[in-house]
Amino acid sequence: MDNGPRTPLHPGGPGTLFVVATPLGNLEDLTLRAIRVLRTVSLVACEDTRRTARLLESQAIATPTTSYFEHNERWKGERILEALRAGRDVAIVSDAGTPGISDPGYRLVRDARAEGLPVIPVPGPSAAVAALSVSGLPTDRFLFVGFLPPKAAARRRELEALATLGHTLVFYESPVRVVGCLRDMAEVLGDREAFLCREATKRHEEYVRGRLSGLRALLAERAPVKGEIVLVVAGAPAATPATTGPEELQALFDRLVAEGKTRRAAVKEAARRTGLPAREVYRRVLEGER
Repeated sequence: MDNGPRTPLHPGGPGTLFVVATPLGNLEDLTLRAIRVLRTVSLVACEDTRRTARLLESQAIATPTTSYFEHNERWKGERILEALRAGRDVAIVSDAGTPGISDPGYRLVRDARAEGLPVIPVPGPSAAVAALSVSGLPTDRFLFVGFLPPKAAARRRELEALATLGHTLVFYESPVRVVGCLRDMAEVLGDREAFLCREATKRHEEYVRGRLSGLRALLAERAPVKGEIVLVVAGAPAATPATTGPEELQALFDRLVAEGKTRRAAVKEAARRTGLPAREVYRRVLEGER
């Protein structure tokens, strides 16, 4: 199919880099504007050329593609910049959702802007915003965290840095790590309200609201968990520190230990009951014992 002439947005000048959002799963989510742009640019830069080829074929788009991903971004990015300098329009897409969000696309955007090359968004699907919009958790202030570190110790340190924030937190997570991640979240953040979004817009999409411990138990029963996952977690409860005084917290901790729990288990349970981060419970208990 002939896609017609591909003329730059600014004739005689550099080409434009279009940052094009693509469907998370359901092809009907591809916007009319995205179709037009993908059809008229000179080149489409994508993570997986085979996956993007299927998307383009679904709309009878014959625009050439080139791979652009984490392991080739340095030298391939320069080639894309050369095309833009030569006056050719280029679209960048990710495998799903909005480019530049937890993928290498932002580096190409950064480098293009550093040279003064035009960069235009073509908005559309985003897994983080899609999950947040149906979570039922506060959306007036939220923090997109993206992927936490894969190793438990580093993951817990990052969670500790987030533990006192009142913002709703939005995470991406791998299905092979999600059970461990939910365990660490419950222990470090406290057993907060949370929302699981799995395989958004796809045939087996799943949306579940519950406590972090409940979501972990749900997924732990499955072997293995599959699909792309977004976790939306409630922010730190602002009123809890004021209503849970040092004496009350110490009494709760002492009672749990008297019931036979280890100190670590007592800290975790106190955090779950009060909504305080586990590290905050531990700090207060230590101060009370001095």
